[in-house]
Order: sequence, then C-alpha cells, then structure tokens
Amino acid sequence: MAEPLLATDNLIKRFGALIATDHVSLSVDEGEIHALIGPNGAGKTTLIGQLTGELRPDSGHILFAGRDITAVHTHRRAGLGLARSFQITSIFLDMTALDNVALAVQIRQGHSFRFWRKTRKDGTLREPAAALLARVGLAPRADVAAADLSHGEHRQLEIAMALASEPRMLLLDEPMAGMGPDESKRMIALLQALKGKITILLVEHDMDAVFQLADRITVLVYGSAIATGSPEAIHANPEVRRAYLGDTEHKP
Repeated sequence: MAEPLLATDNLIKRFGALIATDHVSLSVDEGEIHALIGPNGAGKTTLIGQLTGELRPDSGHILFAGRDITAVHTHRRAGLGLARSFQITSIFLDMTALDNVALAVQIRQGHSFRFWRKTRKDGTLREPAAALLARVGLAPRADVAAADLSHGEHRQLEIAMALASEPRMLLLDEPMAGMGPDESKRMIALLQALKGKITILLVEHDMDAVFQLADRITVLVYGSAIATGSPEAIHANPEVRRAYLGDTEHKP
C-alpha cells in the first residue's frame, strides 16, 4: 500500500482543561480529496492549525511525504508543498486579479516584493498567472480590481494564488462559507476539476458539497476522530448520524 502524503499520529492539543484534539490519527492519500467534518467546537480548526505549524501539538507526530514535520516552522511547511489557501495569500484589493496572482508567482520564484513595480509587465509572471486564473474560472475577470470581485470570486482568487506556490497539498478551510447557491456550484466544479491533480484536505460544513467531492471523510466530535471512511460508509454510520448528521438525508 502506498504511503499517505499526510499522516498524523495521536495528536493531542490542550487549552487548559479543554482537550481540543484528542489522540487524532488521520491519513490523507496522494491525489484524494479528504473531507474533515464535525460540529462547531469539534477541533477542526485546531487540527488544521497543527498541520500548518501555527499550533504545536502537546504530543503526537505529523508526517508529510514521509518526513516528520511536527517541529517544522510554518513557512518551511509551505516550502515543502503544504499550503493553506488563506494562510499563504493576501489579496491586495486595489490590484487586479491578474496582478494578485502574478505577485504570488513572483513570490514562488523567490523574488522580493520591492521588485514588484519593475516586474508587473513581466511575461514570465503574467503568463503563468493568466493560466492559473483560467484554471479557477476567473480568466474573464483578470483585469478587474480585486475590490470589485464577489465573495465567491475572492475564494477562487485565493485558490489561484495558493496554486501559484505549486503545492502538493491544499488545506481548504470552509471554501464555500458565505456563498450563494450559484457560487457554491462554481466552487464545487473547481474542486472537482482539481481532484486527482492535487491532494486536498477540505474542512466544510456544506454536507451536499462534502458528499459530492470527498473520496474519504473523517468525522471529528469533541476533539476525537470517531470515524473515517467513504461517503457511503460515513452516511450509513449510526454513530456519525447520532453525533453529527442527525436525521438529515445526504445522498453521497
């Protein structure tokens, strides 16, 4: 069996008497979309913070591509190919969508921000940036100021900027939060197009989206991973239904 791209082993994180993650062991295979779901306060954000390096676990280990990264700093993890979209992007609202992505390409190439004015028309930056905008469905909006993009388009732009870093894995924290039905459909289509090309750990409350997108799902409740499996297995799991899904019907 192939080694997972990301694995955690018994991660524990406490905040005083609160155990935010309780012996969480998780594996994400290369190329899959793995969804992380659970009620508010389940520990999802705390787990993502440990994966990115923002939070240090009290005990346990994190492996990425076979390497123990438990003590590796956040920026080093990004350099290894582990990217959290909003963590590595900072949208400049007075710049166009194309300029924002070109800046992300420039950062990936290791250039300083202070050279930005000289390189805004550099084809080696703008051509890959244009390709990334097309990949996320924003090509027609390339010359629109980011301030004039919709909320859903901002999320598409964030993903384009994250992809500019050429990550092996994306951590997406509720990419459909605050979206209307049409924007959600576009985001689902975008993530489906990325499926198999890049590994994604998806935290999302929209269960319809989760069951459409995920290859596997892990359910967190009170800091513990109570189940991991295919959408069909999670949907049929009585413990999951009692703890989180309730009586709502979701068709995988």
